[in-house]
Parts: sequence; structure tokens; C-alpha cells
Amino acid sequence: ATWTPGSTQRATREIFHTRGKGVNVSNLLTRLGTPNTALLFAGGASGAESEAWLRTRGIAYRAFATRAATRTGTVIWSDAQPETTFLGPDVAPDAEAIRACADFLDAQPAGQVLALCGSFPGWADASFDPLRAAFTRWLQRGSLVADAYGPPLPWLAALPLDLVKINRPEFDALFPPTQHNTPLPDRLSTAAQQWAIRQWIITQGADSLWLAHARQAPLELAPPVIREVSATGSGDVFFAALLHAYYILGRSWPDAARYAIPFATANAAHPGVADFDLPVVP
Repeated sequence: ATWTPGSTQRATREIFHTRGKGVNVSNLLTRLGTPNTALLFAGGASGAESEAWLRTRGIAYRAFATRAATRTGTVIWSDAQPETTFLGPDVAPDAEAIRACADFLDAQPAGQVLALCGSFPGWADASFDPLRAAFTRWLQRGSLVADAYGPPLPWLAALPLDLVKINRPEFDALFPPTQHNTPLPDRLSTAAQQWAIRQWIITQGADSLWLAHARQAPLELAPPVIREVSATGSGDVFFAALLHAYYILGRSWPDAARYAIPFATANAAHPGVADFDLPVVP
């Protein structure tokens, strides 16, 4: 029911989940009935356990074996304290696994959507060259969208992606600190003109989210006020519902964002990720 640093803690129960931005997105897409395949690097006993969880949940996936064990994390829930997460160190995939992923992407038929999710540990290393090249080739025959941060983000911003969905701190990182006090709509207009990305969506947790593209003034949408239980994975849930609404239901990006907001708020009002009762959205 409670815990304090510096002493032994005894949990009342524990559950295992496979998480990570891309897996979270695939989890909700699967629940929405949208065909998808989660692509992941998996290694060691933790990787095997993660794959078993995906199979049990009926989530289609393709794992690329890597020697290092998949990163683990512990999320602590209690009645008295806010949700607290401890993550292991980032684990970069092997060069062989990266190349296998690139080969897999090159073998896919045209007309699909590839969503890049997360920080891609090891991105700056030359071993990622085959995957960067595969992403560039993908643009010739399919759609590319991203909810990525850290080193991949500036590289992706130079490509004509259909969409980049990131949170406010990640967006701020694209600008020098001297511009961080510039109003967000102004910087969004600059981004829409400066980079080749067709649609930007910037989330701010429980605050308003913003949309922008080169031919339209930035648009602000406000999510409803809720009692937050766990914000973990809410951005991933939003991203999945957004992709479902745009690519499957045929909605515009603003209407897709309006469709996705109830899913994100429902996730934040429940523990876990994409484990809530799906909202009924017109």
C-alpha cells in the first residue's frame, strides 16, 4: 500500500507486460482491429518472455534476435504515492539484428504505413546505416510516420514524413534554448515551413495539443479534464488511435486527433497501457 526509499519493500502482487512505444501502439491497433505487425529487437530471457506475452495477447510481431538481453523495467503502483518507474539501461541492438530488420522492411510490398516509435538506442552508430537507408527507401513505396525522440528526431525531420507526433519537450529539443520561450504556435509554424514533414502534432500531457502543417495555421485541441491514474503510455495510445482514424477510417488529421483524444484520456484514467474499456467514439 505504501513504500519508502531506503528499506525493503514487499509487493502485494505483480504482473508482467511487454511494453515499449511500438508495442504499445500495436497493442491498441490490434484491439481496434487494425492489421499491424510490431517490429522489435529481442534478446535473452527477458526477450523470450516478452515474445511469449505478445503471442498470448494475439499481437502480430516480428522479432530480430540480438545478443544483449531486452531491457527490463519496474513500475511501482501504490495507494499513497504517484506511479514510479525504474528502467534498466538502454540496450542497443546488434548490427546483425539491425540489418535483418532493414532486409525485412525492404521485402515488404508497397502501400503500407511504417511507424517509427521510440529513441532507437545506438542510433548514432554506423551499424544503423542499413536501417536508415531502408527508411529512406520506404518513402518511395509507402507512408512513414514517427513518434520518435532523441538522436533520430533531427534526422527524421529532414524527410517528407506523413506525420511526426512528439511531446513538447521533444519538440523543444529541435530548437536552440534561446527560442524555447517563443510561443509554441509560432515555432510550430516555423517547423511546418522549415522541414519537409507534412503534419506535426505536439502533445503536452494533460494540456492542449497542437497540430500544424505548411498550408494551415496551427490548431489547438484541448483534452477533457480527468482524474489521472497513470499517464504511462497515453501518448502511444493516442498515436495508435490517430493512425487508425487517419489511415483506416479516412479522417483528416484534425478529425483523427479528435477521435484519438478519448482513447488517451481513458488510458490516463486507468493503470496499465491500452488495458481500458475502449471508448465509443462517433
